[in-house]
Amino acid sequence: MLIAAAVAVLLAGGGIGAGMLLDDDPQATEATPLSASGGGIGATRINQIYERVSSGVVNVRTGGGTGTGFVVDKDGTIVTNAHVVGDSTEVVVRFNDRADPVRAEVAGTDPSSDLAVLRVDPGDAPQLRVLTFADSDRVRVGDAAVAIGYPLGLDRTATAGIVSGLGREIEAPNGFTIEKVIQTDAPINPGNSGGPLIDARGRVIGVNSQIATAGSQGNVGIGFAVPSNTVREVVPQLKRGQRVRRPYLGVSTTVALGTTGARVGEVVAGGPAANAGVRVGDVITKVAGKPVGAPDDVSRALDGRKPGERVDVEVKRGGATSSVQVELGVRPDKVP
Repeated sequence: MLIAAAVAVLLAGGGIGAGMLLDDDPQATEATPLSASGGGIGATRINQIYERVSSGVVNVRTGGGTGTGFVVDKDGTIVTNAHVVGDSTEVVVRFNDRADPVRAEVAGTDPSSDLAVLRVDPGDAPQLRVLTFADSDRVRVGDAAVAIGYPLGLDRTATAGIVSGLGREIEAPNGFTIEKVIQTDAPINPGNSGGPLIDARGRVIGVNSQIATAGSQGNVGIGFAVPSNTVREVVPQLKRGQRVRRPYLGVSTTVALGTTGARVGEVVAGGPAANAGVRVGDVITKVAGKPVGAPDDVSRALDGRKPGERVDVEVKRGGATSSVQVELGVRPDKVP
């Protein structure tokens, strides 16, 4: 369980890959509703969204509990949360249009993004409804949001609200940070994990992952979804049976009081930064030529980088500024 101030954050449940659909109109800056009538998202539109996409949302069951998933291609690929799957090798999914559950294969999990990919035989689940993805970088606060899932062991359920925050950070199951997370006030409860967060055009903008509570396991209007662009990056790799390889610097940082930058609080022994001479107490001011004004900027500066690449890291130490070259490593399976 993750603690943030007096609010507990709970897991909400017990590049574009080939075949993954991106429904992205380059002329649109905001999500266009399915219905043309004006105003915010109303009951009619929620009904339209539900009717359009809900048959592609499935109940995921493992020995450890239950969650939600959704279909992303005609090959029978299903996306859910890594924490829903856990270490399970026996997973079944249930489609609402058939009584018998379908056995699913775990194609791969990525705890760093809390995403997992399941695969079912399309012959066991004909007429698969494939959900499409929106560009999560174009989501705006105030956009409509609909969550579809199987909360609290109930049958398929839809709840609606808005995107209430962007750029949030949550802790992944392996202790690393998931960035660019979407916050929503659409009610999300245990069992919704792995289900889609849908925009007003019926497109997936995120995968519901965690909720904030005030001392109980009920919804208090703060839910978190892994952004669709992260899903689009991770899922193709998991489909191919590959481990998701992320760049790794090997430091933890805190706020640098009285100066600009990120103070190094810990250096992983034998890690990339340690090998380059970075020390505890150094203040990182640039990474790969990008200014660092806060701890979050360190990881953001590595966006688009790959393990094995060399980056310059500028640090302040004892009043002097110097630059060291770091060969990026591969992020480990969990926080050291």
